[in-house]
Amino acid sequence: MASDKLLTLTQNNFDDEVLKSDIPVLVDFWAAWCGPCRMIGPIVEQLAEEYDGRIKVGKVNVDEQNELAAQYRVMSIPTLFIFKDGKIASQLIGARPKADLEEMIEKVL
Repeated sequence: MASDKLLTLTQNNFDDEVLKSDIPVLVDFWAAWCGPCRMIGPIVEQLAEEYDGRIKVGKVNVDEQNELAAQYRVMSIPTLFIFKDGKIASQLIGARPKADLEEMIEKVL
């Protein structure tokens, strides 16, 4: 079950939801066929719930949004970025434990 706190990010809403956001945004670049992406998916959903109101959390499906993936030079997935004030503040590549993601978030809060 997908969290209602999780944004589906596309070329159409990325600027408004991410680059113009007044709070940090965790963006997960993923694909349905990617095993490690499916492993961290539930963690990303938990973070969306736990940090609700403090950060936004969104997912970019690289198969559907390949222009966004190319724009941010996403070569392997999952790739997670934290955007703050419209710029990339932090980046993690690959499936990582929840603690690594929490640490990444806490640094920008």
